[in-house]
Amino acid sequence: MGSVLGALRVTGERTLLISPHGAQQYSLFNTKYGNTCYLPLMIFEGLSGKLITAILHPGKTPSGQENAAIVKRLLALIRQSWPKTHLIIRGDSHFAQPELMQVVEQDKAADYVLGKGAGHPTALRPQSDESMAEARRCLQERTANARSNDLAIPYRVRIYGEANYQAKSWKGLNTRVIYKAEVNQMGDNPRFVVTSITNASAQCIYEQFYCPRGQDENYIKHLKNDLSCDRTSDMSFRANALRMYYACAAYVLHYEMRAIALKGTELEKAQPSTVIAKLFKIAVKVVEYKDRVKLHLPSSNPMKEVLQRITETFTALPFPKPG
Repeated sequence: MGSVLGALRVTGERTLLISPHGAQQYSLFNTKYGNTCYLPLMIFEGLSGKLITAILHPGKTPSGQENAAIVKRLLALIRQSWPKTHLIIRGDSHFAQPELMQVVEQDKAADYVLGKGAGHPTALRPQSDESMAEARRCLQERTANARSNDLAIPYRVRIYGEANYQAKSWKGLNTRVIYKAEVNQMGDNPRFVVTSITNASAQCIYEQFYCPRGQDENYIKHLKNDLSCDRTSDMSFRANALRMYYACAAYVLHYEMRAIALKGTELEKAQPSTVIAKLFKIAVKVVEYKDRVKLHLPSSNPMKEVLQRITETFTALPFPKPG
Protein backbone atom coordinates (compact mmCIF):
# COMPACT_ATOMS: atom_id res chain seq x y z
CA MET A 1 0.00 0.00 0.00
CA GLY A 2 2.80 2.42 -0.80
CA SER A 3 0.49 4.79 -2.63
CA VAL A 4 -1.76 5.11 0.38
CA LEU A 5 0.75 5.42 3.23
CA GLY A 6 1.39 9.06 2.38
CA ALA A 7 -2.26 9.82 1.79
CA LEU A 8 -4.58 12.18 3.58
CA ARG A 9 -6.58 10.28 6.15
CA VAL A 10 -9.90 11.86 7.02
CA THR A 11 -11.26 10.47 10.27
CA GLY A 12 -14.83 10.97 11.42
CA GLU A 13 -15.86 10.40 15.03
CA ARG A 14 -19.21 10.43 16.79
CA THR A 15 -17.95 9.20 20.14
CA LEU A 16 -18.27 12.68 21.66
CA LEU A 17 -21.49 12.72 23.63
CA ILE A 18 -22.83 16.08 24.83
CA SER A 19 -25.45 15.88 27.56
CA PRO A 20 -27.35 19.18 27.83
CA HIS A 21 -28.73 20.35 31.15
CA GLY A 22 -32.35 21.28 30.50
CA ALA A 23 -34.65 21.17 27.49
CA GLN A 24 -32.30 22.44 24.79
CA GLN A 25 -33.61 22.46 21.23
CA TYR A 26 -32.98 19.17 19.38
CA SER A 27 -31.46 17.46 22.42
CA LEU A 28 -33.13 14.14 21.76
CA PHE A 29 -33.23 10.88 23.66
CA ASN A 30 -30.73 8.32 22.40
CA THR A 31 -31.49 4.72 23.35
CA LYS A 32 -27.87 3.59 23.11
CA TYR A 33 -26.69 6.15 25.66
CA GLY A 34 -29.89 6.19 27.69
CA ASN A 35 -30.05 9.95 27.89
CA THR A 36 -31.04 13.10 26.02
CA CYS A 37 -28.01 14.39 24.18
CA TYR A 38 -26.37 15.97 21.20
CA LEU A 39 -24.27 13.69 18.99
CA PRO A 40 -21.79 15.96 17.19
CA LEU A 41 -19.59 14.89 14.30
CA MET A 42 -15.87 15.67 14.54
CA ILE A 43 -13.72 15.23 11.43
CA PHE A 44 -9.93 15.33 11.72
CA GLU A 45 -7.01 14.89 9.36
CA GLY A 46 -5.81 11.59 10.74
CA LEU A 47 -2.05 12.03 10.25
CA SER A 48 -1.62 15.48 11.78
CA GLY A 49 -4.64 15.95 14.05
CA LYS A 50 -5.86 19.05 12.23
CA LEU A 51 -9.55 19.72 12.76
CA ILE A 52 -11.31 19.75 9.40
CA THR A 53 -14.83 20.47 10.58
CA ALA A 54 -17.27 19.94 13.43
CA ILE A 55 -21.03 19.61 13.10
CA LEU A 56 -23.44 19.70 16.01
CA HIS A 57 -26.05 17.02 15.47
CA PRO A 58 -29.27 16.17 17.32
CA GLY A 59 -29.21 13.19 19.65
CA LYS A 60 -30.64 10.72 17.12
CA THR A 61 -28.44 8.36 15.15
CA PRO A 62 -27.69 9.99 11.77
CA SER A 63 -28.99 8.35 8.63
CA GLY A 64 -26.85 7.20 5.74
CA GLN A 65 -28.12 10.09 3.61
CA GLU A 66 -26.98 12.61 6.24
CA ASN A 67 -23.47 11.20 6.56
CA ALA A 68 -23.17 10.78 2.80
CA ALA A 69 -24.16 14.42 2.18
CA ILE A 70 -21.48 15.63 4.62
CA VAL A 71 -18.75 13.44 3.13
CA LYS A 72 -19.73 14.37 -0.44
CA ARG A 73 -19.40 18.07 0.30
CA LEU A 74 -16.16 17.49 2.21
CA LEU A 75 -14.60 15.55 -0.67
CA ALA A 76 -15.56 18.27 -3.13
CA LEU A 77 -13.91 20.95 -0.98
CA ILE A 78 -10.74 18.90 -0.44
CA ARG A 79 -10.43 18.17 -4.16
CA GLN A 80 -10.25 21.90 -4.89
CA SER A 81 -6.80 21.98 -3.27
CA TRP A 82 -5.68 18.35 -3.57
CA PRO A 83 -7.23 16.94 -6.77
CA LYS A 84 -4.95 13.88 -7.01
CA THR A 85 -4.18 13.09 -3.36
CA HIS A 86 -5.27 9.63 -2.28
CA LEU A 87 -7.85 10.03 0.48
CA ILE A 88 -8.78 7.47 3.09
CA ILE A 89 -12.08 8.01 4.86
CA ARG A 90 -11.88 6.33 8.25
CA GLY A 91 -14.57 6.03 10.90
CA ASP A 92 -16.33 3.85 13.40
CA SER A 93 -19.40 1.70 12.78
CA HIS A 94 -21.69 4.77 12.67
CA PHE A 95 -20.36 5.38 9.18
CA ALA A 96 -20.57 1.85 7.73
CA GLN A 97 -23.55 2.86 5.59
CA PRO A 98 -24.02 2.08 1.88
CA GLU A 99 -24.86 5.68 1.00
CA LEU A 100 -21.56 6.94 2.41
CA MET A 101 -19.54 4.09 0.90
CA GLN A 102 -21.06 4.79 -2.51
CA VAL A 103 -20.03 8.46 -2.31
CA VAL A 104 -16.44 7.47 -1.50
CA GLU A 105 -16.27 4.86 -4.26
CA GLN A 106 -17.35 7.48 -6.80
CA ASP A 107 -14.05 9.23 -6.11
CA LYS A 108 -11.44 7.12 -7.91
CA ALA A 109 -8.65 8.34 -5.61
CA ALA A 110 -10.40 7.59 -2.33
CA ASP A 111 -10.96 4.56 -0.12
CA TYR A 112 -12.79 3.90 3.11
CA VAL A 113 -11.93 1.92 6.23
CA LEU A 114 -14.96 1.71 8.51
CA GLY A 115 -15.81 -0.24 11.63
CA LYS A 116 -18.51 -2.87 11.17
CA GLY A 117 -20.78 -4.16 13.89
CA ALA A 118 -21.01 -7.95 14.13
CA GLY A 119 -24.76 -7.73 13.59
CA HIS A 120 -26.92 -10.85 13.75
CA PRO A 121 -25.26 -13.85 15.47
CA THR A 122 -25.84 -16.10 12.44
CA ALA A 123 -24.70 -13.67 9.72
CA LEU A 124 -21.21 -12.21 10.13
CA ARG A 125 -19.97 -13.52 13.47
CA PRO A 126 -19.63 -17.20 12.42
CA GLN A 127 -17.14 -16.10 9.75
CA SER A 128 -14.50 -15.68 12.45
CA ASP A 129 -15.40 -18.74 14.58
CA GLU A 130 -12.57 -20.92 13.28
CA SER A 131 -9.95 -18.22 13.85
CA MET A 132 -11.37 -17.45 17.30
CA ALA A 133 -11.10 -21.12 18.28
CA GLU A 134 -7.50 -21.22 17.04
CA ALA A 135 -6.69 -18.06 19.01
CA ARG A 136 -8.15 -19.60 22.18
CA ARG A 137 -6.04 -22.74 21.80
CA CYS A 138 -2.94 -20.69 21.08
CA LEU A 139 -3.46 -18.46 24.12
CA GLN A 140 -4.07 -21.46 26.39
CA GLU A 141 -0.87 -23.16 25.19
CA ARG A 142 1.22 -19.99 25.54
CA THR A 143 -0.20 -19.34 29.00
CA ALA A 144 0.55 -22.89 30.13
CA ASN A 145 4.11 -22.72 28.77
CA ALA A 146 4.70 -19.35 30.44
CA ARG A 147 3.53 -20.63 33.82
CA SER A 148 5.59 -23.81 33.61
CA ASN A 149 8.73 -21.80 32.78
CA ASP A 150 8.02 -18.99 35.22
CA LEU A 151 7.69 -16.40 32.43
CA ALA A 152 5.38 -13.46 31.93
CA ILE A 153 1.88 -14.59 31.01
CA PRO A 154 0.87 -13.39 27.51
CA TYR A 155 -2.15 -11.12 27.54
CA ARG A 156 -3.65 -11.82 24.11
CA VAL A 157 -3.43 -13.60 20.78
CA ARG A 158 -4.61 -12.05 17.53
CA ILE A 159 -5.40 -13.74 14.23
CA TYR A 160 -6.50 -11.77 11.18
CA GLY A 161 -8.66 -12.98 8.34
CA GLU A 162 -11.18 -12.05 5.68
CA ALA A 163 -14.90 -12.75 5.77
CA ASN A 164 -17.01 -13.77 2.81
CA TYR A 165 -19.79 -11.37 3.63
CA GLN A 166 -21.92 -8.92 1.66
CA ALA A 167 -24.94 -7.12 3.11
CA LYS A 168 -28.00 -6.80 0.87
CA SER A 169 -27.78 -3.02 1.00
CA TRP A 170 -24.19 -3.15 -0.32
CA LYS A 171 -25.22 -4.33 -3.78
CA GLY A 172 -22.99 -2.77 -6.41
CA LEU A 173 -20.28 -1.77 -3.92
CA ASN A 174 -16.72 -3.12 -3.95
CA THR A 175 -16.65 -3.97 -0.27
CA ARG A 176 -14.25 -6.20 1.59
CA VAL A 177 -14.79 -7.31 5.19
CA ILE A 178 -11.77 -8.22 7.29
CA TYR A 179 -11.74 -9.31 10.92
CA LYS A 180 -9.52 -9.47 13.95
CA ALA A 181 -10.02 -12.64 15.97
CA GLU A 182 -8.59 -11.70 19.35
CA VAL A 183 -8.69 -13.68 22.58
CA ASN A 184 -7.19 -12.15 25.71
CA GLN A 185 -7.11 -13.01 29.38
CA MET A 186 -10.46 -11.22 29.80
CA GLY A 187 -12.24 -13.18 27.05
CA ASP A 188 -13.09 -12.93 23.35
CA ASN A 189 -12.69 -9.64 21.50
CA PRO A 190 -13.56 -10.00 17.79
CA ARG A 191 -13.69 -6.92 15.55
CA PHE A 192 -14.86 -6.40 11.97
CA VAL A 193 -13.91 -3.73 9.44
CA VAL A 194 -15.37 -3.00 6.00
CA THR A 195 -13.05 -1.43 3.44
CA SER A 196 -12.62 -0.75 -0.26
CA ILE A 197 -8.85 -1.33 -0.12
CA THR A 198 -7.96 -4.48 -2.05
CA ASN A 199 -4.15 -4.52 -2.18
CA ALA A 200 -3.33 -4.83 1.54
CA SER A 201 -3.49 -7.67 4.04
CA ALA A 202 -6.15 -7.85 6.72
CA GLN A 203 -3.55 -7.22 9.42
CA CYS A 204 -2.20 -4.16 7.60
CA ILE A 205 -5.66 -2.66 7.14
CA TYR A 206 -6.62 -3.19 10.76
CA GLU A 207 -3.39 -2.17 12.47
CA GLN A 208 -2.08 0.56 10.17
CA PHE A 209 -5.28 2.10 8.84
CA TYR A 210 -8.09 1.42 11.30
CA CYS A 211 -6.48 1.30 14.75
CA PRO A 212 -4.80 4.75 14.53
CA ARG A 213 -8.26 6.31 14.65
CA GLY A 214 -8.00 5.77 18.41
CA GLN A 215 -5.70 8.79 18.50
CA ASP A 216 -8.66 10.92 17.44
CA GLU A 217 -10.25 10.11 20.79
CA ASN A 218 -7.47 12.18 22.35
CA TYR A 219 -8.25 15.09 20.03
CA ILE A 220 -11.87 14.89 21.12
CA LYS A 221 -10.77 14.88 24.78
CA HIS A 222 -8.79 18.05 24.11
CA LEU A 223 -11.90 19.68 22.69
CA LYS A 224 -14.17 18.55 25.50
CA ASN A 225 -12.03 18.52 28.63
CA ASP A 226 -9.60 21.36 27.83
CA LEU A 227 -11.64 23.66 25.60
CA SER A 228 -15.18 22.92 26.85
CA CYS A 229 -16.84 22.23 23.52
CA ASP A 230 -19.68 20.53 25.43
CA ARG A 231 -20.93 23.78 27.00
CA THR A 232 -24.23 23.79 25.18
CA SER A 233 -26.34 25.53 27.80
CA ASP A 234 -28.26 27.82 25.44
CA MET A 235 -31.85 26.94 24.58
CA SER A 236 -31.32 27.50 20.84
CA PHE A 237 -29.68 24.81 18.69
CA ARG A 238 -27.94 27.40 16.53
CA ALA A 239 -26.53 29.17 19.57
CA ASN A 240 -25.19 25.87 20.91
CA ALA A 241 -23.63 25.11 17.53
CA LEU A 242 -21.91 28.50 17.69
CA ARG A 243 -20.63 27.71 21.19
CA MET A 244 -19.11 24.50 19.85
CA TYR A 245 -17.51 26.40 16.95
CA TYR A 246 -15.84 28.76 19.43
CA ALA A 247 -14.22 25.77 21.11
CA CYS A 248 -13.19 24.42 17.70
CA ALA A 249 -11.66 27.80 16.81
CA ALA A 250 -9.63 27.62 20.03
CA TYR A 251 -8.47 24.12 19.01
CA VAL A 252 -7.31 25.44 15.62
CA LEU A 253 -5.47 28.35 17.26
CA HIS A 254 -3.79 25.95 19.68
CA TYR A 255 -2.74 23.67 16.81
CA GLU A 256 -1.26 26.53 14.78
CA MET A 257 0.46 27.93 17.85
CA ARG A 258 2.19 24.60 18.46
CA ALA A 259 3.14 24.28 14.79
CA ILE A 260 4.60 27.80 14.49
CA ALA A 261 5.45 29.46 17.81
CA LEU A 262 6.08 26.38 19.96
CA LYS A 263 7.94 24.27 17.41
CA GLY A 264 11.15 22.93 18.91
CA THR A 265 10.12 23.72 22.49
CA GLU A 266 8.98 21.42 25.28
CA LEU A 267 5.37 22.41 24.49
CA GLU A 268 5.51 21.43 20.83
CA LYS A 269 3.25 18.42 21.43
CA ALA A 270 1.50 19.63 24.58
CA GLN A 271 -2.26 19.40 24.90
CA PRO A 272 -4.31 22.60 25.34
CA SER A 273 -4.64 22.35 29.13
CA THR A 274 -0.85 22.18 29.51
CA VAL A 275 -0.29 25.20 27.27
CA ILE A 276 -3.00 27.14 29.12
CA ALA A 277 -1.53 26.31 32.53
CA LYS A 278 2.07 27.13 31.62
CA LEU A 279 1.68 30.11 29.30
CA PHE A 280 -1.62 31.82 30.10
CA LYS A 281 -2.35 31.27 33.77
CA ILE A 282 0.56 33.42 34.91
CA ALA A 283 0.57 36.23 37.46
CA VAL A 284 1.73 39.47 35.84
CA LYS A 285 1.87 43.12 36.75
CA VAL A 286 0.18 45.32 34.16
CA VAL A 287 1.57 48.84 33.75
CA GLU A 288 -0.25 51.21 31.40
CA TYR A 289 1.49 54.06 29.62
CA LYS A 290 0.08 56.60 27.19
CA ASP A 291 1.54 54.83 24.19
CA ARG A 292 2.00 51.23 25.37
CA VAL A 293 1.18 48.58 27.94
CA LYS A 294 3.89 46.65 29.76
CA LEU A 295 3.51 43.24 31.32
CA HIS A 296 5.99 42.52 34.11
CA LEU A 297 6.44 38.77 34.47
CA PRO A 298 7.88 37.06 37.55
CA SER A 299 11.68 36.84 37.28
CA SER A 300 11.58 33.16 38.27
CA ASN A 301 9.08 32.15 35.58
CA PRO A 302 10.27 28.77 34.17
CA MET A 303 8.61 29.56 30.83
CA LYS A 304 10.42 32.88 30.40
CA GLU A 305 12.43 31.84 27.34
CA VAL A 306 9.42 30.20 25.69
CA LEU A 307 7.29 33.29 26.29
CA GLN A 308 9.97 35.50 24.83
CA ARG A 309 10.20 33.30 21.75
CA ILE A 310 6.42 33.32 21.31
CA THR A 311 6.31 37.11 21.63
CA GLU A 312 9.01 37.51 19.00
CA THR A 313 7.26 35.06 16.67
CA PHE A 314 3.92 36.85 16.96
CA THR A 315 5.59 40.23 16.49
CA ALA A 316 7.15 39.06 13.22
CA LEU A 317 3.81 37.87 11.83
CA PRO A 318 2.05 40.24 9.39
CA PHE A 319 -1.15 41.88 10.56
CA PRO A 320 -4.20 40.20 9.08
CA LYS A 321 -6.11 42.21 6.52
CA PRO A 322 -9.68 43.14 7.49
CA GLY A 323 -12.44 41.20 5.79
